[in-house]
Amino acid sequence: MQAYRFALDLTPGQERDLARHAGAARKAHNWALDRVKAVMAQRAAERSYGIGDDQLTPAVGWTLPALRREWNQVKDEVAPWWRECSKEAYNTGLDALARALKNWSDSRCGKRAGRLVGFPRRKSKRRTTPSVRFTTGVIRVAPDRKHVTLPRLGTIKLHESARKLARRLEAGTARILSATVRREAGRWHVAFTCEVERSDRKPSRPTGVVGVDVGIHRLAVLSTGDVEPNPRHLDAAQRSLRRLGRAMARKRGPYDPATRTRITASRRWERTSKRLSRQHARVANLRRDGLHKLTTRLAGEYATIVVEDLNVAGMVRNRRLARVISDAGFGEIRRQLAYKTVWNGGQLVTADRWYPSSKTCSGCGAVKPKLPLRIRTFTCQACLLVLDRDLNAARNLAQLVVAGSGSETVNGRGADRKTRPGGPVAVKRLPGTASAGQTGTAPPQGGTADHAPTSAS
Repeated sequence: MQAYRFALDLTPGQERDLARHAGAARKAHNWALDRVKAVMAQRAAERSYGIGDDQLTPAVGWTLPALRREWNQVKDEVAPWWRECSKEAYNTGLDALARALKNWSDSRCGKRAGRLVGFPRRKSKRRTTPSVRFTTGVIRVAPDRKHVTLPRLGTIKLHESARKLARRLEAGTARILSATVRREAGRWHVAFTCEVERSDRKPSRPTGVVGVDVGIHRLAVLSTGDVEPNPRHLDAAQRSLRRLGRAMARKRGPYDPATRTRITASRRWERTSKRLSRQHARVANLRRDGLHKLTTRLAGEYATIVVEDLNVAGMVRNRRLARVISDAGFGEIRRQLAYKTVWNGGQLVTADRWYPSSKTCSGCGAVKPKLPLRIRTFTCQACLLVLDRDLNAARNLAQLVVAGSGSETVNGRGADRKTRPGGPVAVKRLPGTASAGQTGTAPPQGGTADHAPTSAS
């Protein structure tokens, strides 16, 4: 399964049609949610009166077919204009509600891992991102590869060429399952969810193993010594974001701070808000582009990639580092590597969250009891190895996997104890790792720490 996303160049009429479809989806969602809540409240009140379960008001099913049947019975009364939009618009809203109710139910019953999911809420016209999903009807890419056809919307011009998807469709190696149209930062995009038939691929280094240590000062340090700098797109755009934020604060927004009531925002506030949204979207696009280039290069070159299982949710609780950690995108790097390694015939190995990659010597395996974040150079007292802290952690991650076999050892290093008595001993090394006693050339880094404090280091 793969999605292809393209920007759209819409005419004013097409933009109104898409906004109408998104509003229809929101209408169906809100009506079905009100219906479910009303029935739940009625059944709870009847139980408080002592009425038996067999005599309660019939419950409304939470599945998509059940919600669709309820909607079809009342759509002439609730939405007399329903014929103006495609049936897929109403199906989009009902499907979103069915998924939300299932997630809430599974979270309460313990079937869903992670944080507790709250009960679904009504979708607001102002806060909700307009979106509509098409699963049936005519969904195709035009032969010129610059237009797409969607149900009830007709032919729409693309802002960019769809040649990557068109080539697969013409070759018969891809099949479009659905198309989702969504508006982000004032621009509409269409995303085609496709079932893709991929050929067997192999990385350029079939036996290559690389450890990737992510950080803030440097986005990624590889065990081979390569360093990927952190561009910090959000910090670079802070000046523009602050200026636009102050400009919005000087204008009349949608809320009155004195009475705390909803009012009509001024047109200047609306324009400034759109400019601020576009600036945030630009930062997100730059970050996404850089991460895709990094992960594509790693997945296409190395057969085995070893990363850390970082507690990003806990790291962002540090108010001084939350913004730079979120801007780096640690979780996105791991997510992209997970599926790109499969596409390229490799594998992704995740080190345990408590593995002391920074405190372990990559030369002899000795483990330091403490290593503060302010110390940017690792110095081993056993073998006198001096190495950059991040490079040492990356090499330790690479040594978790035996070169050529791809299998993990008992403790990740092929030994039963973390610390070897009696000084340095010979260990199995990967290509490019330093020998015991070798001195690194990277100077200690001061200032901002490359990692937020975790329980592992």
